[in-house]
This record gives sequence, C-alpha cells and structure tokens, in this order.
Amino acid sequence: MNIHEYQAKQIFAKYGVPTPRGIIANTPKEAVKAAQELGGSIWVVKAQIHAGGRGLGGGVKLARSTAEVGELAREILGMTLVTHQTGPEGKLVQKVYIEEGADIKDELYLGVVLDRAKEMPVIMASTEGGMAIEDVAHNTPEKIIKVAIDPAIGFQGFHGRELVFGLGITDKAQQAKFISFASKLYKVYMENDAEMIEINPLIKTGSGDFLALDGKMGFDDSALYRHSDIEEMRDISEEDPDEREADRYGLSYIALDGEIGCMVNGAGLAMGTMDTINYMGGTPANFLDVGGKANAETVAKGFEIILKNPNVKAIFVNIFGGIVRCDRIANGILEATKMVDVHVPVIVRLDGTNAEEAAVILANANIANVISATDLADGALKAVKAARGEA
Repeated sequence: MNIHEYQAKQIFAKYGVPTPRGIIANTPKEAVKAAQELGGSIWVVKAQIHAGGRGLGGGVKLARSTAEVGELAREILGMTLVTHQTGPEGKLVQKVYIEEGADIKDELYLGVVLDRAKEMPVIMASTEGGMAIEDVAHNTPEKIIKVAIDPAIGFQGFHGRELVFGLGITDKAQQAKFISFASKLYKVYMENDAEMIEINPLIKTGSGDFLALDGKMGFDDSALYRHSDIEEMRDISEEDPDEREADRYGLSYIALDGEIGCMVNGAGLAMGTMDTINYMGGTPANFLDVGGKANAETVAKGFEIILKNPNVKAIFVNIFGGIVRCDRIANGILEATKMVDVHVPVIVRLDGTNAEEAAVILANANIANVISATDLADGALKAVKAARGEA
C-alpha cells in the first residue's frame, strides 16, 4: 500500500523527522486559506498522487502570493498528471498540498528499502538530490551510497558516519544533524513495516538544518493488520479498480501492456510464465496469481478481469497442481466459460495433482477455443501463436 506525501509527512512528524509545515487542500479556496494559515511569502503547491516525478510533470509550482496559490491550485486540481511513473494515461489530481517555502542551500537524496539479496534494510543516500534516482543509478552509480542495517543491532553510529563521510559532510554539527535524521527515518521504516521510504530531495537549509522536502512511503500489505492508523490512510481512488476487485476475490492482479493474459498459481510460476512468453516473442498483458484457493467463481472472475483489457488476444492458464488440484481448475475453466464471454483462445497447461483427470475433463468438454498444452514452453508458444492469429 502507498500513501500520499502529506500522509508520509504526518508519520515523519510523529518520529521527529524534520519537515516543512504544510496543509492539504481539496479546492482552490482551501488552498488560499492554507497559505494564509501557514504565513510567509513563498509557498509550494504540490499535486498529491501516488507517483514520483510530479515536478517534471507540472504538478509542483511555486507561488509568491496567496492569490497565486489559488490560481495554481485551480490549475493543478482536476488535471491529469503524467509522469514517468504514471504511464501515458496519467493520474487525476484530486488534492494539493500547500507547503511553506524553505531556504534551500543543497539537495540530497535519502531512502530506506529492503535489499532482498542481503536480507536487510538498506539506507541509500546521494548528493544528487532532486533527480530521478533511477537516472543516477544508471548514469553515475558511484554517487549512490548504500549502507545495510542488520535489524538485530539496528541503526548505529558507525552507520551514520559511513553516510555522512560518503556524502562529504564535514561540519561536525551538520554531521550530527544528518545522523539523527537518518536514525529517525530508519525507526519510521522498521516500526511501521514499511517497504520503502524515499525523500527526494532531502534539503540542507542555509542554517545547516536538514528537512524532508518531499516524502514517499510504501507499506507491506500483509502487515497492515498491525497498523490500523496507516490502513485508514488508504486512498482507493489512487488504486487500479481492477486490482482492487481482484483483491476482493483473493486474486493478485497487476495490469501490464502486452497482449497475452496470464492466469497462474504462485508468484514464482507467474514470473516464470511471463518470462517464457517474452522469450517466445510475446508480451504478457498482466500478472494474475489465483493462489491456492481457486474455484469456479475465482477463475471466472480472473477471466472477467483479464478480458476487460481490450488488448488481450489470448489467455494462457498455467497451473501446477499442489494446494489447488488441477481438476478443480479444469472445472473452474468450464464454469467460467458459461459465466463469462471468453471470446479469445485459452491455452491451458495443467500439471501436478489430478492433472490426468483435468485433461479428460477439458477433452470431454470439447470447447473450441480451449487449447491444451503439454508443458510451459509449449503453452507459451501456443499462446503467442494464438495472439498472432496463427493457432
């Protein structure tokens, strides 16, 4: 689950992570009132969507009067903001965050993520703040400092010193402030079961203080039961409606931009299936994991969600029977064809528990657009050919 910048900063504030003051607004009138309440002579009007790159997309503007705050809020609210993280379809802006101006002397990058290879949280820092970290990683990877933190010992002074020395911070007072900042951010990450925290930019002010000028947080969905306050921050308008619908039926679904729908059980098998489709010359239209509790209703819902995508020209069902039996999936496919108009070829590869029974069920059904496959490679190739109209 992801949250908005202003919500991330609310969490930061609970842990003493320094941030500029700001107020959320849903209308231009509320934006003007927020600027008046904050005071000062410079404000930043920020679009609130679950995506980075808002500044480059025109969603972050500087205002030098309260009247200009209202004008910019009117311009940004209701716009479809397109960034490198939203895709070409963009995201509708429904909220703006009015933030006080800051004295920016330098811009840094600071983030905390999980390094799966090391099985530890890693603090990443860079002097290249305000830039897309992906570009920095690609063009100048040596400018990214990575410090792994063993959760058994937590954030220690030597971790902080490695960060400040790597960033070239030589002033003793500023070193202490940065280490304190990083320590608090690590605590935010660990105590809230976060998957990712990103501050870009982290600014150094003229007085040598560090402020989280921006903030992004993502959380482990499976741990949200421990954080009801965070779950209440969920903004379903920012989430894909098909992904939400799939979640209600116990399906894990992510839309992609290909032409071959995938219905698989198990995340690893799903990834392998998509890789094989690519290897065979096709492109997957989605990730869909039916899990271990698949039945006719969930399979039918899976087909329904996949077929909402007009680009889908074939569906590859790749099931390895274990927790879920193959015959149950076969019956689910047959029932699904009665419940949903499956108008594209469906390539089916079933292996594992009761695979032979499943093959008999599908063969006896004699459904024209259901094509059997013997293994993963055979199924992927048949799916690619079917999508091209060659089947």
